[in-house]
Amino acid sequence: MTEDAFTTPETEPVDRAPDEAVESTGHPQVDAVLASLAGLDDTPVEEHVAVFESAHDTLRGALANAGDAPPPQA
Repeated sequence: MTEDAFTTPETEPVDRAPDEAVESTGHPQVDAVLASLAGLDDTPVEEHVAVFESAHDTLRGALANAGDAPPPQA
């Protein structure tokens, strides 16, 4: 191996898109997950895993129960 394999490549900063409000999906559980993910910029990185795990669990639950309730009103 060469030394280059262990160095971090230099990258240019990426311009971030302006903060945009997330549109409602019509599903309260999904909207809550999207809101929690939108707040990641203000959350310490070491807490991101917990946020992702919670989001994943909530979405799995919503999918598992998708046929149990009538569709949301538009």
